[in-house]
Amino acid sequence: MVGRKARNIPASLARGRDRFENWRGSRKVRSRIPNQLWDLAVKLAVAYGLNRAASVLKLDYYSLKKRVEAKDAATSSVASAFVEVSPLPMTAVGECVVEFEDGAGASMRIHLSGCEVPDLVALGRSFWSGE
Repeated sequence: MVGRKARNIPASLARGRDRFENWRGSRKVRSRIPNQLWDLAVKLAVAYGLNRAASVLKLDYYSLKKRVEAKDAATSSVASAFVEVSPLPMTAVGECVVEFEDGAGASMRIHLSGCEVPDLVALGRSFWSGE
């Protein structure tokens, strides 16, 4: 089982494991893991899963989990900023012809050039109400 797992480790995860092993071989006793290595571990955990990264890199699962959650919280607070976008005014581009007819036989034909749509709606309401 151990041999099978070792063969299935992706190259980037294996490089991360090698960087941790190099650091462990050259560190002073009881020194903290540098932030640069923690950042690498978080990226690998996001890419390959928390459990797999923690076991391959030989890190405490819960310590890595806290750092991944902290990164997610920082990313989501930036990404969830609200931006209000005001709608563009609805305008007719070009020219068109609008015809109104009612059941009594009255009709109106309008040739429009660059008129705003709310004006057209108001004109239609006025025609239908008989004003």
